[in-house]
Amino acid sequence: MTTSTTLVLGASGKTGRRVAARLRLKGVPVRAASRRSATPFDWADPSGWDAVLDGVETAYVVPPSVLGPVHDFTARAAAAGVRHLVLLSGRGADTWGDSPFGRDMRDAEDAVRSSGLPWTILRPNNFAQNFDEELWHGPLLTGELALPAGDVPEPFIDLEDVADVAACVLIDPDRHVGRVYELSGPRSITFDEAVELISRATGQPTIYRRIAPDEYVDALAADGVDRGSAEHVAEMFVLMESGVIASTTRDVEQVLGRPARTFEDYVLRVAVTGVWAR
Repeated sequence: MTTSTTLVLGASGKTGRRVAARLRLKGVPVRAASRRSATPFDWADPSGWDAVLDGVETAYVVPPSVLGPVHDFTARAAAAGVRHLVLLSGRGADTWGDSPFGRDMRDAEDAVRSSGLPWTILRPNNFAQNFDEELWHGPLLTGELALPAGDVPEPFIDLEDVADVAACVLIDPDRHVGRVYELSGPRSITFDEAVELISRATGQPTIYRRIAPDEYVDALAADGVDRGSAEHVAEMFVLMESGVIASTTRDVEQVLGRPARTFEDYVLRVAVTGVWAR
C-alpha cells in the first residue's frame, strides 16, 4: 500500500474531488491539483507540471479533450520518478471509431501505455450524476429532458463507484498494473426509464423526449454553447445508439468485491437532497 504522495488531477471536478477525499480518509498524502489549487495545474500551461509532479509516486490523470498534452505529461511524470499512472478514460474507447470522443480517449490511453510506467486505465459509462450535477440537471428542473437518445439502454455508473475503484487502484497499484477496467452499473436502462424513476422518486411530473441530433445541437447553441462543442456532445449520443457501450460489466465488483450501485440507489440518495425540487 502506497504511503507516498498521490497526485490527483482535476481535483475540483466530478471524479477528482471524490478520489482525493477517499485517499485522505485512508491516510494517503494527496496533492490535489487544479487550476486554482495551491500547486496549480493547467493542461494548457506545461510550465507548472514539474512542480505538480515533484515527489509524486502515483497519479490519477483526468485528460483534456484535446490531442497531445497527455504524451508530454507522461514523459514529465517518468522523468520525475512517478511509479504508476491511473487514467480516467471512457467506456469502449477502443470501439468508438474515428469520432472526436474516440480519438481523444485513445490518444490519452496511448500516452500512458507508451510512457514506460506501470499503468491502469478506468473506462466508465456515463455517470448517473449527470442527472443532478450538471449536463442534464437544468432541463430536468423544467419538467422535460430532451436528448437524441432512443431505445438503446445505458448502464449508468454511480460516480461514487468510479471514485471507490480509482482510490482502490491508487492505494494498492501493484495489484492493477496493465489492467483496463470497463466500469458500468449493474443494469442498463433507457433515458426514458431513468427520467421516469427520477419523477417517481421526487413526486414531480417529468418526461423524456427524444429529439434529433441536429435539434439538440441547435438547443445547446441557443443556450450559449459554441456550435463545435455542441456537435461534439451530440455525437456522443449517436455513438451510444450503436450499442457499443450498452452492455454491463462486473469490473466494479472485481475490484471492490461488491456489486456496483444501482441507478435506483442513486436516485433515492439524491432525491432526498432536494436537488430536483422545483
